[in-house]
Amino acid sequence: MRAAALFAALLFSPFSGAQPVTGYAPVNGLEMYYEIHGKGEPVVLLHGSFMTIPSNWSEMIPALAKTRQVIAVEMQGHGRTADIDRDFSYDNLSDDIAALLDYLKVGKADIVGYSMGAGVALNMAIRHPDKVRKVVSISGVFRANGWVQEALDAYPHFTADAFKGSPIEAEYKKLSPTPHEFPTFVKRAISMDLKPYDFGAEKLEASPAPIFFIHGDADGVRLEHIAEMYRLKGGEIMGDMRPRSASRLAVLPDTTHVTLMQKIDIIAPMITDFLDAKPTTKQPH
Repeated sequence: MRAAALFAALLFSPFSGAQPVTGYAPVNGLEMYYEIHGKGEPVVLLHGSFMTIPSNWSEMIPALAKTRQVIAVEMQGHGRTADIDRDFSYDNLSDDIAALLDYLKVGKADIVGYSMGAGVALNMAIRHPDKVRKVVSISGVFRANGWVQEALDAYPHFTADAFKGSPIEAEYKKLSPTPHEFPTFVKRAISMDLKPYDFGAEKLEASPAPIFFIHGDADGVRLEHIAEMYRLKGGEIMGDMRPRSASRLAVLPDTTHVTLMQKIDIIAPMITDFLDAKPTTKQPH
């Protein structure tokens, strides 16, 4: 599948910057790799499927670490975090991040996720509201059919062969404690998107954390689903006539799932403004 290899080549970028504090957190049977950059209010970065900290966040980390403590993680089976005998699921991954915050003695944090990581972030806002202050969902969905049919049809064809010779394959073999298990990793990582899932519209609506939904106009998420998520969090009002929601929506023009992460110079300032915003009145969500 040539599209997968193109995805990998376009999305990957090398990482550079000051040396972070690193470690492995024992959470739910995992030894989860994490990095801490900068100082300030905590923000957690959650990568997309098949990705790592350097391949997903090389530009975002320095942008946010200027004013914040950035906690970047590698989730189950990704990067330096070894896989375990447990299904890949959004519930499991969300619970892992909550446990990581407990391990790091972080009471509450902002959560920024991309793609799979955005799904984890949305689910975490539902399952662990006491741990989440605000969420930034970059090309995420809360229900499997939030993706366009073209994407759903492509998922079964994501195999190790599709990533042959790609930066994603090279990064896995470089960082993983099981470098020869790439075919198994790809199969397991995609497995949770091959099964129906739905975090619940009512639960997302009731979640207290403001959410910033960031999408491209061609990022593979149905426009109806983007509108549904924003409506659930108080969008689609005449904001000049009454207090608006603390949640936000941005749709970038001429932008795909991959090129969203190539526009950090646009996205990072919007994220910082959202995270820094202080409500002046009690606002609906």
